[in-house]
Amino acid sequence: MKKVAFYTLGCKVNQYETEAMEEMFEKRGYEIVDINERADVYIINTCTVTNLGDRKSRQFIRRAKKINNDSIVAAVGCYSQVAPEEVEEVEGVDIVIGTTDRDKVVELCEEAKRENKKINIVKNLKGHKDFENLNIEDVKSKTRAYIKIQDGCNQFCSYCIIPYARGPIRSRKLDDILKETKKLAQANFKEIILTGIHIASYGKELGNINLLDVIKQVSNIDDIERIRLSSMEPTFIDEDFMMKATKVKKLCDHFHLSLQSGSNTVLKRMNRKYTVDEYKKTVDLIRKYMPDAGITTDIIVGFPGETEKEFKETYDFVKSIGFSRIHVFKYSPRKGTPASKSKNQINGKIKHSRSEILINLGDNLMSNFNDRFIGKTVNVLFEENKDGVFEGYTTNYIRVKAETIEDIQGKILPVKITGKENDILIGKIKGLLH
Repeated sequence: MKKVAFYTLGCKVNQYETEAMEEMFEKRGYEIVDINERADVYIINTCTVTNLGDRKSRQFIRRAKKINNDSIVAAVGCYSQVAPEEVEEVEGVDIVIGTTDRDKVVELCEEAKRENKKINIVKNLKGHKDFENLNIEDVKSKTRAYIKIQDGCNQFCSYCIIPYARGPIRSRKLDDILKETKKLAQANFKEIILTGIHIASYGKELGNINLLDVIKQVSNIDDIERIRLSSMEPTFIDEDFMMKATKVKKLCDHFHLSLQSGSNTVLKRMNRKYTVDEYKKTVDLIRKYMPDAGITTDIIVGFPGETEKEFKETYDFVKSIGFSRIHVFKYSPRKGTPASKSKNQINGKIKHSRSEILINLGDNLMSNFNDRFIGKTVNVLFEENKDGVFEGYTTNYIRVKAETIEDIQGKILPVKITGKENDILIGKIKGLLH
């Protein structure tokens, strides 16, 4: 049996696309092995958000060829899309595929092997309108499943290469989304996570459908008990959305709203399309309809020209919002973006210091948010079993663990929260043996 190994860099969308490609190879009789094992084919699903991502992609391409010099090595994804000639010159690469045509990856690998040739089929994405369906029928996890509903981005933030790597917004057909969801429901999945590069833009190019329509239709599928949304732009959410969204009982009260900075002047330089006041109004609106909602976000520190005053504005704003969890990133110049050309790059030590300060704040905010639920009963979807201690998440994305001698993996159960251990709440499952 032929063997294939995958290495994935970057976001959840990349992971989804990797799992879809894994399934393609399995259907053709390949065995999936670890990236460090000897394989006939190596697929490097690249990321290009930072220059570090590019470097890691090149390293794994070279490493794969060293493990088996006779193997076929394919570099696919975002880095291949924005720099196909650069990727093609990396020692050991046989195939270069961008962010389209990944549905042909098996055939291309076999063609490259059979005809002993290099292949580069990266297409120009300007004006590209087709959504590439990469369906997953056999998801490895058995509790939560991602469904990619959208691709591309039209925002062109000054630090971001993604619009160039992914092209313009394209939405997946609703029938295809529902077809995949029904298969996942039949496979006993309880939670669906709607994901994409910019899911708030779903349907914009179609004109007669939007994200809320997808949420409503998915909620009608029996056995799917939770619908979670991946990262969203804050400006998408308005009163009408929240009024209708709260009627969908399966929608999780968890919103990941990208902030990036709590300073209006930095946001303007980032080319973000909102102010801090507009962001706060969105948060207030969510909490008006969902008081216990988990609000998570991303923050970039050390953006070119970020002064101490601007950083303090971010710190104060983050603290005032009271996020349930934050992800902090140190700005990394990405070649090809306007921000990378700025002469006001921030010293690495300053970036590190600001990052540590915000991470500490984030830990305190998460602790404060979690404390609110001690003594309360919450519903938890249990995902992992660690020697009789099961762990899972609430609807508002708090991690909870509880002991039981019963097998509860994949079940949603009420848990009385009794305490916490670091960032994990501890509780007792109602009605079960412990």
